[in-house]
Amino acid sequence: MAVRAVRGATQLEEDTREHMLDRVAELVTDVMEANGLEVDDFISIIFTATSDLVSEFPAYAARQLGFSDVPLVCARELEIEGSMPRVVRLMAHVETDLPRSEITHAYLHGAANLRRDLTRTTSHD
Repeated sequence: MAVRAVRGATQLEEDTREHMLDRVAELVTDVMEANGLEVDDFISIIFTATSDLVSEFPAYAARQLGFSDVPLVCARELEIEGSMPRVVRLMAHVETDLPRSEITHAYLHGAANLRRDLTRTTSHD
């Protein structure tokens, strides 16, 4: 079994607590389904959010999905001029038998435009 990193991001329409929890839960679930992962496969998850998102911690959505024993951390995304607003990103470290080339990253909603260069992605617009 190898340790792999899985990336993903989602864009919110608005900064409300319920919308944050829904979009982040969707992102985490999509990463799990696309890579055949269970909660026990996760070593840790780092979430970042753009500075215009203040309604809730993204990690709380993962806690609600059963990630009670997985180390989670939230951080602020860099404020780069012209960057996409209202984005939550994640980088999950997981144990999996998948080779690196078979890992599927998840870029949902408007965030799908962030990584059109990846060949193995799921996206929701």
